[in-house]
Amino acid sequence: MLAAATLESIPGLWAMNTEYRKPLPGTRLDYFDARAAVDAIRPGAYDTLPYTARVLAENLVRRCAPETLAASLGQLIERKRELDFPWFPARVVCHDILGQTALVDLAGLRDAIAAQGGDPSLVNPVVPTQLVVDHSLAVECGGFDPDAFAKNRAIEDRRNVDRFDFIEWTKKAFENVDVIPPGNGILHQINLERMSPVVQVKDGVAFPDTLVGTDSHTPMVDALGVIAIGVGGLEAESVMLGRASWMRLPDIVGVELTGKPGPGITATDVVLSLTEFLRKQKVVGAYLEFYSAGAASLTLGDRATIANMAPEFGATAAMFYIDDQTIKYLKLTGRDDALVALVETYAKQAGLWADSLQRAEYERVLTFDLSSVVRTLAGPSNPHRRLPVSELAARGISGTVENDEGRMPDGAVIIAAITSCTNTNNPRNMIAAGLLARNANRAGLARKPWAKTSLAPGSKAVTLYLQEAGLLPELEKLGFGVVAYACTSCNGMSGALDPAIQQEVVERDLYATAVLSGNRNFDGRIHPYAKQAFLASPPLVVAYAIAGTIRFDIEKDVLGHDADGRPVRLADIWPTDEEIDAIVASSVKPEQFRKVYEPMFALAPDAGERASPLYDWRPQSTYIRRPPYWEGALAGERTLRGMRALAVLGDNITTDHLSPSNAILADSAAGEYLARMGLPEEDFNSYATHRGDHLTAQRATFANPTLKNEMVLDNGQIVQGSLARIEPEGKVTRMWEAIETYMERKQPLIVIAGADYGQGSSRDWAAKGVRLAGTEAIVAEGFERIHRTNLIGMGVLPLEFKAGVNRLTLGIDGTETFDVIGERKPRADLTLVIHRRNGERVDVPVTCRLDTAEEVSIYEAGGVLQRFAQDFLESSQATA
Repeated sequence: MLAAATLESIPGLWAMNTEYRKPLPGTRLDYFDARAAVDAIRPGAYDTLPYTARVLAENLVRRCAPETLAASLGQLIERKRELDFPWFPARVVCHDILGQTALVDLAGLRDAIAAQGGDPSLVNPVVPTQLVVDHSLAVECGGFDPDAFAKNRAIEDRRNVDRFDFIEWTKKAFENVDVIPPGNGILHQINLERMSPVVQVKDGVAFPDTLVGTDSHTPMVDALGVIAIGVGGLEAESVMLGRASWMRLPDIVGVELTGKPGPGITATDVVLSLTEFLRKQKVVGAYLEFYSAGAASLTLGDRATIANMAPEFGATAAMFYIDDQTIKYLKLTGRDDALVALVETYAKQAGLWADSLQRAEYERVLTFDLSSVVRTLAGPSNPHRRLPVSELAARGISGTVENDEGRMPDGAVIIAAITSCTNTNNPRNMIAAGLLARNANRAGLARKPWAKTSLAPGSKAVTLYLQEAGLLPELEKLGFGVVAYACTSCNGMSGALDPAIQQEVVERDLYATAVLSGNRNFDGRIHPYAKQAFLASPPLVVAYAIAGTIRFDIEKDVLGHDADGRPVRLADIWPTDEEIDAIVASSVKPEQFRKVYEPMFALAPDAGERASPLYDWRPQSTYIRRPPYWEGALAGERTLRGMRALAVLGDNITTDHLSPSNAILADSAAGEYLARMGLPEEDFNSYATHRGDHLTAQRATFANPTLKNEMVLDNGQIVQGSLARIEPEGKVTRMWEAIETYMERKQPLIVIAGADYGQGSSRDWAAKGVRLAGTEAIVAEGFERIHRTNLIGMGVLPLEFKAGVNRLTLGIDGTETFDVIGERKPRADLTLVIHRRNGERVDVPVTCRLDTAEEVSIYEAGGVLQRFAQDFLESSQATA
């Protein structure tokens, strides 16, 4: 049943609602006519549906049981949110960190099934699953080293032997899993440039490509008109195993783009400005649809830069319609001519072409003027904190540049990284960076020696077109040689600093910074010694490597002097839009993408016998270990009684606070554990790479040095650090020691937090870590969508304070104990009972954030994996 390995095993793939299966004109294929199904319920309704609702309607018509089809479609038509309805994504995409941990969980599930007499070989992903190894490489060698790429890859291979052995086993042990090995590119850019066909074909039926991915930036491919959303690893596991992703109709918001960007304005400037605008408009959880003349004029690369940052907007998806720009991009990236023709034919027939959406109605429309965008940074600390470069001085960012010989200035840029699929997917951005580098070289400018520079394209095609344009040598001369085809600094994998530079930063307590063309800049994420980080376009990253400090008015101050002694400013080296466009037109070619992707996706020869269905776990591994989710405390009952606070936290707690991904330091709990296991410090690697071993990964829980636990005070001031206070003793310790103490006592825990709890990367260990510590509930003023589902997937109950009530109004200080009482139903009112130290009892109504019946079912089972194991064994017994 659920454990079979082919799509045909899922009930309702094609068999349901066959009256709506019709020939697709001009092809030998069929399609499911969602327009006919919708208009049968309410004539003319399809023309008013937004793009998102049309794709969801097709999925329902093709996959939903006939007895529930009308009710489910009615939700879309009437814009109601009373019933849950199923969504069946066509595929799952994973990067190696969360994808690997998902497959580790499935390998552990196989062990659990085998231990109870089931057949472990039947536990496979049902939905096609694509895994790209792109998150593990650290930039130990910067782009000024001509051998950086080879050296970094060699270090990655050495450090990750255990991980890569496991990934190699998954290729042979699991069915329906494809792996793109390291050194080939970033998941989202490969997805955009090749993986997504936009229109899928199976068994003679054409239908929209849809997917979930284990990374919050999965919506980048929304730019192609493909519904793709980021989910936690646990939710991805559920989809992999053939379960529907249950939802209620999302808030679908129209975003009207007017005007066009001015001269010298990049797509990065646009998206950073949109991020500020949309965050203020409260679009958390919404599906955005960008439309109108402004959207139509944007290249697909520009659209992808915008769609990539959907999670920074707070949105679930950031959709663009299929139109001529889509077709132009598919041709540019070397897609097959037959596929390109099919996309246009299907989109026009199914009502997914831009011209078909003129009458689409939205519950809310926002308008953004592209001509209002100015050259922009974002930071420090948050991607939605827009920072126009013209206001650097006014906001106290830029200032007097120190020029003491042999000393780094205040605000020194120690990391300058062109990285992240957000920007390296966009040929205009990359060509602009190359042209600025060329102009800087001609003017005799150079990077500052303390700036660790790097270029990590998301695709090998970027290198080919930069070479074609003659711009790669120009970037290399300034230290921006290719260090990897991986996420690198955007994911906190910036690597070690030069020891002398690190020593100076520490000894002088310098305000050191990072500038990167990424999508996240939370404190402590990019590098342990970069106190804050700023997001910028690729050409601005190059400019800041030359300036060497964030305390610099990048628009006005002098970057250096040319051979004749004349001052050189940014305006003197910034390329014109006309030159950028001309170079893109002459240098970016379909054959470059074919050269990269055709061998990468060529069918592999028969690998022979499949691997053993059970993995041979390596007992001393600190990377891959059998997961404990069916053992010990996790197998016991969650009472939701007598819970003590592990932490009391403020607003904007990110998954980087909950489970950091960057380098492991020697004096951290994880570092001390790895040293005991015999690893040399140089091979500690990152927290992210060790997430397949729960003994290492759980030591990362709340391990971010920028954490502010309000239970830890010094003279009334909150002390920053990975700290906790053990109760009832009131003893302040490192967070891990507190967790160990509570685990030994079998003390159930709770976390109290403010608004936007769990924003950031879709990191399942942010939920796994607190659950393994014994946390049974999280009470917050609000949750980011992906983290909330991850908590449920681990059997942690998310609860939301009512408006106007929070930890401050309740005077919670961490000395209390807590109970949760009431019947757990979707969004039911429950009671948080606070027992104060003085004996007082306070009953506080809270909202149960189990939003659907499916989520209640998963929570009650103890989590996603426990639920699947129960269903699998019941199914096996029923068919025995």
